[in-house]
Amino acid sequence: MTAAKRIAVDRCWGLIIDVQEFFLSQIDKRLQSKLETNIKSFARLLGYFRIPMVATLERPVDQKGALPSEIAKHVSGNAKIFEKDFFDLTKEKKIADYIARLKKKQVIVAGCETDVCVLQSCLGLLGLGYDVYVVEELVFSSSPNVDAAIARMKAAGAAFLTYKSLYYELIEAVDGARHGEKVLATFGPFPADLPDAAVQ
Repeated sequence: MTAAKRIAVDRCWGLIIDVQEFFLSQIDKRLQSKLETNIKSFARLLGYFRIPMVATLERPVDQKGALPSEIAKHVSGNAKIFEKDFFDLTKEKKIADYIARLKKKQVIVAGCETDVCVLQSCLGLLGLGYDVYVVEELVFSSSPNVDAAIARMKAAGAAFLTYKSLYYELIEAVDGARHGEKVLATFGPFPADLPDAAVQ
């Protein structure tokens, strides 16, 4: 039996796929607001742990838009933003070369659309040997039914988890524990206003 794979701060990178006004405008306003809040929390969480991030924007960006400003301000410091033509980001040479240089084999995924770019990019990443973790509250689509896409990603080896599971997997231990002191010494004070669960 193989050992269960856990996300490790020093072995992972984050990926935000095509979170742009064009795609956000195709979903209900309440869901849009929740997604923007949750993806901002995701970016802040990864930023605290200095986990590298990649964000993609589907071309033409002048028509589809950039990252929403509330997310962008938490991504800009430790992220590389790429424009892409392919739905599967691994088919973009600049992106594939960049993520290979990260030398981290775990990728945590957020973005859209679940049944197009997220699906194809996850399949591409799995094909390149990455361990793919999809945060289920942070992926979305204009399509009401994405069950087949999710089933396909899972069958190919992608693991789905909640934002709350990710949060505690990265933190690892309770406040005040020796591990917590080590995290504090390495990364500084943890943001008190960073939620431990996604907005529902």
